Amino acid sequence: MQKQTLSWCWSQPGKPDELELTHTAIPYLEDDQVLIANSVTGLNPVDWKFIEQPFDLWQRGHVPGVDGMGVIIAKGSRVSHLRIGMRVCYHTNLRTNGSFSHHTVVSAKAVIPVPDGVSDEAAAALPCPGLTAWQAMKKVPELKGKRVLVSGAGGAVGSILTQLLIRQGALVYATASSINHARLGHWGVIQSFDYKDDDWRQQLRQQLGSHALHAAFDLVSGEHAATLGALLGYYGHLVCVQDRLEHSPVGSFTTCISLHEIALGAMHQHGSDTQWADLVAAGQSLLADISRGALVLPKFQLGSFEQLPESLTELKRNDRAIKYLIQN
Repeated sequence: MQKQTLSWCWSQPGKPDELELTHTAIPYLEDDQVLIANSVTGLNPVDWKFIEQPFDLWQRGHVPGVDGMGVIIAKGSRVSHLRIGMRVCYHTNLRTNGSFSHHTVVSAKAVIPVPDGVSDEAAAALPCPGLTAWQAMKKVPELKGKRVLVSGAGGAVGSILTQLLIRQGALVYATASSINHARLGHWGVIQSFDYKDDDWRQQLRQQLGSHALHAAFDLVSGEHAATLGALLGYYGHLVCVQDRLEHSPVGSFTTCISLHEIALGAMHQHGSDTQWADLVAAGQSLLADISRGALVLPKFQLGSFEQLPESLTELKRNDRAIKYLIQN
């Protein structure tokens, strides 16, 4: 008989507070999987978005949640690089049962070991925003000394991306709520603009003078990303994190910009083993940066497992730079 665990389950498209707390069967492990007893779950916007519309990926009883951390308590026969009792964090497949549970089965290739100097909370807060930020940064070559914009730098992904770009030597401009400007300036952002100002693009143009942007990273929407195309110079890069652009927003044979889409979740279907190894290595590097204070995460708000739907609802309506976490 399969062992049971306590999980928050999805039944139909709706709101986070419609999730049902129930016992679910722990799946039998495949040879390349591990079973993790979750300690902390990280909440992300993709969680409530898929609860509202899972695009026919889920059946009734599905367990949502992409981010978590905990301890490995069982592993498949082909898993040799991980050990029982190891602290790990992960980003898991949207198509399989996720982290809104006391236990989660995860592909061993997606598991990131957590160093002793990183708290459970920090480890759970990292995977989705941190790995997404890393992927976005890697889309653009030759960042050192180049002028770039992070549109939406106040959120979890944007704040991590901003720090990574600055460490690469990029000259970073940002849009964010004014409450975040001092923090961004402390990290080295040249100038932050309030996205609520209708003329922030004109303000940026004045700051750039005769220069154009080498890259713009948009964390708002595809529609918003399209408005940034005109700010890019010849052979510039437009990186759309929250959506994708089907067509270039600039005229043919003009600035010849490149369009990039980011989809961390697609790694689970389309990423090669080599790409997974690179991504996990990037996650380990980011955790090491957190351990030595070289990478700063947003402030945490920790809720109980029983409060998960309420915390996810608060995340949905809150635009503050806060990372919502769930203690199991």
